Amino acid sequence: MTEARMQELPNQKPGSFCWVELGTTDADGAKNFYRELFGWDYEDHSMGPDGMYTIVKLNGKDVGGLYQLSSAMLEQGMPTHWLSYIAVTNAEDATAQAVSAGATVIKEPFDAGPNGRMSIIQDPTGAVFATWQPKAHPGAAAYRETGALCWNELGTGDTQKAGDFYTTMFGWETEVLSGPMEYTVFKNNGEGIGGMYEITPLMGPMPPNWMAYFAVDDCDGTAQKTTELGGTVMRLPEDIQNIGRFAILSDPSAAVFAIIKPEPRQA
Repeated sequence: MTEARMQELPNQKPGSFCWVELGTTDADGAKNFYRELFGWDYEDHSMGPDGMYTIVKLNGKDVGGLYQLSSAMLEQGMPTHWLSYIAVTNAEDATAQAVSAGATVIKEPFDAGPNGRMSIIQDPTGAVFATWQPKAHPGAAAYRETGALCWNELGTGDTQKAGDFYTTMFGWETEVLSGPMEYTVFKNNGEGIGGMYEITPLMGPMPPNWMAYFAVDDCDGTAQKTTELGGTVMRLPEDIQNIGRFAILSDPSAAVFAIIKPEPRQA
């Protein structure tokens, strides 16, 4: 690996979101959809009898992953979904700490080839995320660029319980923002990396979840293009004061994600 490849990006520090991954029922269709929407390219890697794992690329940089859900996963009721990964120093220790803080282990720590070691965790309120202990692969090399992951947001039925869990698990700091809806910003070593809000009955039946946000230059145009490509606009484009303009979308296989055109950062 080159020296540039080994440089640690802000999102690759322990406790930060470092990777995002799509599990889908139509890998080829997803590739076409996101290529048209975000300009992504793809690099396929055979996993032998387990199928294919695709590295998502943006201008030559790794952005995330994509794979086809197996028949066994579908039989277990696994829906199409985006999975957010959080960098950790040691997957075993992080998983044990999660359990002691009230989480459930969906998948015990295992090696993802030479790239790293990971586990899949369900927090005490029901939202699922993955841990990533990097080895050969540190995580996404594109972050907060147009077409790349830029934010992760937790929707939960119990913000107190979830906040306690993540601050214990990762040492995150929290900042509560007042407004029409209370919103908590999670910070890792002072850097805002994600947010949290409480799911209300008015939002309809919604399971606790971590949602991935991708940066765009044109929120309205990207939302319109989503429908043209066979996806769905779940929440129309809307402004968040001093933050940006966002929308919630789903791809043609019903995997939900969000986009945001961030406000220019103040110098």
